[in-house]
Amino acid sequence: MMKKAVIVMLSLVCCIGLLGCGNNVYERRGDTSNTLYVGAVAASFPVSFMPWLSRDGVAPTISSMIYSTLFSYDDEADRFTPLIASEWYYVDQNGDPIVHPDGSTDYERLEELYAGDESTYFPVKVILNEDATWSDGTPLTVEDVYYTFDIATNNALSNHAGALAWTSDLQHGYDGGVLTEQGMFTYDRGAAEMGYAISEAEKDTVIILHVNKVLGAVTTLFSTILILPEHIWEPIVSTENQLNSKNPTAATLYAYQHPIGCGPYLLDVGVSNAQVIVLRRNENYHMTDEDASPLFKVETIKLVLYQELNVAIYALLKGHIDILDAAISSNYLSLFTARENLYVSNAPGLFTQTLVMNVNPVAAERTPLRALFADKDFRKAIALAIDQTELIRTILNGSGATMSAGLMSAALDDLYNPDADALPVTMTERLAMANAILDGLYPEKDEEGYRLLNGVRLSYSVLGSTAEQETVGFLQIQLQKIGIELKYTAKGSSPEKTFLYTSKFDMTLHGVTFSLSNIDIMYLAHFVTQGTSSNYGRLSDPALTAKIQEMRATLNLNRKYELIRELQVAIAEEYYKIPLYASNVLSVARTDRYTGYVTVTGTTVFNTETLQNLVLTEQVNP
Repeated sequence: MMKKAVIVMLSLVCCIGLLGCGNNVYERRGDTSNTLYVGAVAASFPVSFMPWLSRDGVAPTISSMIYSTLFSYDDEADRFTPLIASEWYYVDQNGDPIVHPDGSTDYERLEELYAGDESTYFPVKVILNEDATWSDGTPLTVEDVYYTFDIATNNALSNHAGALAWTSDLQHGYDGGVLTEQGMFTYDRGAAEMGYAISEAEKDTVIILHVNKVLGAVTTLFSTILILPEHIWEPIVSTENQLNSKNPTAATLYAYQHPIGCGPYLLDVGVSNAQVIVLRRNENYHMTDEDASPLFKVETIKLVLYQELNVAIYALLKGHIDILDAAISSNYLSLFTARENLYVSNAPGLFTQTLVMNVNPVAAERTPLRALFADKDFRKAIALAIDQTELIRTILNGSGATMSAGLMSAALDDLYNPDADALPVTMTERLAMANAILDGLYPEKDEEGYRLLNGVRLSYSVLGSTAEQETVGFLQIQLQKIGIELKYTAKGSSPEKTFLYTSKFDMTLHGVTFSLSNIDIMYLAHFVTQGTSSNYGRLSDPALTAKIQEMRATLNLNRKYELIRELQVAIAEEYYKIPLYASNVLSVARTDRYTGYVTVTGTTVFNTETLQNLVLTEQVNP
């Protein structure tokens, strides 16, 4: 039924035409230049590009192409790939790298040196690529890195709560705008006084960081924080005119709208607007291919705004764009399978959709029905009623994967623990067990078969987006089988402020992803920290908290892996964030102008590897 509805909607769109598309829709057809036309679905395009301002829509994608982090991180290979920085090491008290002969970290020696209480930190040496420059020609140095991390820890200047989380394991901090602990050292900023030998020749490329003794502490610093140009921001940022400003001065607004970056692309300000964003390849980008040619093969990227997904799909099918940078529903797959000149990317997803219960609401939001979520057996019954396989078949048309109750991907061989999945597999057994639990707790039912608490139906609302209504509808059917009623509630545009941080919800859908690169921070955020965190249901379990803290604190890598595996069992037995599915990321591109598209786990076909691999076809470039 849903597939038919999609086809009908798209047919209507084809009749209406490309409404809402502000560019010349036929431009791509006659374009023989190395210009990639990318359709993006959003209400509008951003006109400010300060990289820390937005996580919504295309803003993060554009920022990551204009700016750069120190490294990128490959979860599957468990290694950092150089970007601005070329190398990094843990170092000993003499500043010498703690590495094996092959250059990999010597974790045994690291543990020997720093396991005691003599030091509270790891010293980490970062070496920048000496060829890195800003797009205005200014050399990129460690002063830019220092400035970026420094302002991230100083909320009086940044006004950015997220930056405080990114730098939480950096032992560098402020109190009321006053530096209370220095945790970064360069040639000009106290390295010699701390005993770190940095030569004058290295003054622009070497920085030492003091990070908490957590083996994953460097990951967020290295691969999350986009580095800012000090020479642009330091002169204009103050406590009165903060980096993240709702009322920016003229100078700040100009810097927002005319970004000076160090990434592979530059914003063409003269032709970009609220409907079209044009990026030009940065010909001075410091990273090149093995043959010294540009690493990124696409010279120009033109992002075109579409306010409706169906219109964007029609534009792709008609050849007005090369790529649709949007994850599409599996309901659309039948529209593409029989057509020529299309590349369909069906990438495994990174995020697990979960059902989260409000197990510990603030006092003002406690109700008799919500109080039931505090009972782990009640939560277990709900977990037993959920059929992931049927969800994937019905909602995702098979384009997804089941997820462990421990919320760790089975693809991460070194981390995944199958012992977290101890519940029965068959739904017959699961439903029988669930009903047995609930029969012992709430045996009374109304005439429709729903269970009662003191004569009141066990009825709960589930927060979700419009796109998630079908998922909630399926959950309604599943939980009806154990006598619990569910209703859909739209979560709106700001669910954290409206519902989640204030405990004004029963259940919510929430995407989560855990890997070696993020668990040191994310386990705390999802299962320990209360308030403005991803622990929306305010779970409080001292035993789980203690094990998470032990995992963070251990300096023995093998023990850390053991604890991660143990934690998966503990998380599964909370029945707090119940996995529903891991949806594949489906996206589509045309192959009549470009070939060489790459499918990458967790993202659309518009990704870094694609941009480094695309080649114009002979039809366009004979």
